[in-house]
Amino acid sequence: MTDTVMDDAAGPGGLTVGAAASHVGVTVRTLHHWDRIGLVRPSGRTSAGYRLYSAADIARIHRVLIYRELGLSLEDIGALLDAPTADMTVPLRQQRAQLLDRISRLQVMVEAVDRMIEAARAGILLSAEEQVEIFGQRWQPSLVAGARERWGHTAQWAQYAERAAGMAAEDWQRTADTITTLEHDLAAAKRAGVRPGSAAANALAERHRASMDAYFTCTLSMQVCLGRNYAADPGFTAYYDAVEPGLTIWLRDIIDANARDRGIDPESATWT
Repeated sequence: MTDTVMDDAAGPGGLTVGAAASHVGVTVRTLHHWDRIGLVRPSGRTSAGYRLYSAADIARIHRVLIYRELGLSLEDIGALLDAPTADMTVPLRQQRAQLLDRISRLQVMVEAVDRMIEAARAGILLSAEEQVEIFGQRWQPSLVAGARERWGHTAQWAQYAERAAGMAAEDWQRTADTITTLEHDLAAAKRAGVRPGSAAANALAERHRASMDAYFTCTLSMQVCLGRNYAADPGFTAYYDAVEPGLTIWLRDIIDANARDRGIDPESATWT
């Protein structure tokens, strides 16, 4: 007969190990282990050798469970339970300090998750006024909502939201400065008659794709889809054509030509 089976037998003067385990919500194996290491030893035994746990033993088990919930090791719990009353507060104060530190770190994590949730919902953690101040008077905050509606279900939007959550106003300003320089160069190239498919046009198309990489990993196929969306969306068309008349279509064309030169058929490109 095994030790577990023996200890499940009923006995006077206390709870058997099976009854004690059921009462406090732990396993019989756990109580056996705590007995072996001297953490919680049953006060009594029956004449047949079965473990019997008194009310004081059960109270000690409950204290062990409380300290375990606080994150203390079994070794520290044993020392705490057997320490003089005056010494009990020392490990508890240490554990309290550790818990406060953990709470602080968890709060930082919660705030980061909240920012990601808000970035995924709003698309950008800037007010409409801040967006216009950073991106200029031509910027339309509604473009962000439109992009979320079109791409919000994609992995790339999730990637963008994660990055946007960590961006402060000064980060957006640097991004805006980069985009402004790119738009100026795009407009200058169009006015100069740079042909789609030329080395200069392809270099500009790659710069445009690199600007998208600041938000999410942008493949050539994805860039083609973006170019088509620019040309089809009145908001984006108005934005780019305000930089230079006809820039939207020209940008779409240089993106298509660059993708074609790199082995991507623009007519069959998908968001992959």
